[in-house]
Amino acid sequence: MTRWYAKWVALMLLLVSGCGDSPTPQTPATSPTSESLATTEVDKGVGFAGKEDWDTAIACFSEAIRLKPDYAVAYFNRGRAYRKKGETDKAIKDYSEAIRLKPDYAKAYNNRGVAYRRNGAYDKAIKDYSEAIRLKPDDALPYRNRGYAYGQKGETDKAIKDYTEAIRLKPTSVAYYNRGIAYNDKGEIDAAIKDYSEAIRLKPDDADAYFNRGAAYDEKGEPDQAIKDYSEAIRLKPDLAMAYNNRGITYGEKDEYDAAIKDFTEAIRLKPDFADAYINRGVAYRRNGAYDKAIKDYSEAIRLKPDLAMAYNNRGIAYRKKGEYDKAIKDYSEAIRLKPDYAKAYNNRGVAYRETGDNAKADADFAKAKELEAKK
Repeated sequence: MTRWYAKWVALMLLLVSGCGDSPTPQTPATSPTSESLATTEVDKGVGFAGKEDWDTAIACFSEAIRLKPDYAVAYFNRGRAYRKKGETDKAIKDYSEAIRLKPDYAKAYNNRGVAYRRNGAYDKAIKDYSEAIRLKPDDALPYRNRGYAYGQKGETDKAIKDYTEAIRLKPTSVAYYNRGIAYNDKGEIDAAIKDYSEAIRLKPDDADAYFNRGAAYDEKGEPDQAIKDYSEAIRLKPDLAMAYNNRGITYGEKDEYDAAIKDFTEAIRLKPDFADAYINRGVAYRRNGAYDKAIKDYSEAIRLKPDLAMAYNNRGIAYRKKGEYDKAIKDYSEAIRLKPDYAKAYNNRGVAYRETGDNAKADADFAKAKELEAKK
């Protein structure tokens, strides 16, 4: 049996680091001092950072540090600029120096946590967010960020608890959106839909919230509502290839294959290396009886992702439908090699063997498929 490729759920990077810190205003002096010049450089750097001119901002913050080596705010801001450039190790080094100079610097702990998270160091990130919370318990941001880190570790209940506290302190669309993802991960679809809906109420132009709510409605078995949400996501963000892909899957589940093919084709146009969309369009073509087009799409998916067992399995189905049993068996065998516990591929190969009269091999494959299914 052919299955649609898994739907995507948008997990956007909704971590937020603290904004750049401005220096404490200095008492005007009759002549510039190193301290006042350093303050001026930080002010300039913050201005350039606001324009996303990170290199110039870094140069200004570095000059401020040269003028005043114990200037924690300058290290903090330079760390933020490095992180925005993707230079997380340099960012962590600067945040650490800011913390050394100012041990109660909650924002620096939060931002270093973001940098650690982006390096995949979730435990270090959680430790920093926790310290930021200890220093400033009424700040929603580190709760939200810690919730994200817990979610990445698979500790969904802790994630939900942190998002809930963030919402209590400051109800934002981002916090509701992220908690919706956590509820979705737990299989609590109604709670997820409720949170996505609140995110949309707070931010009506949030395409990602519509997209995720669409996926949740689909999982709940409400395809029409899902299509409505995917369509709104597309209206708000016309280049969202995943929304076309998911809407195409939903149309396919409603047996509206022409509409599905149209959506998969648009997803591929927007994202030419979208292997999953090629697989899905292949399924729609196959169900429309266009086996050659299906084979072509599965072959392109394999070219893009040579280890994609499902593409081999599905191409095998199309070859079998055409009566090309040797090619079908070869593809099923490759799917099994790539994914040894692939019960459906064993079953499909068994069907191909049965139809070619090789009953012994067919029985062996059916038995293996049954054994694998029983282990699930």
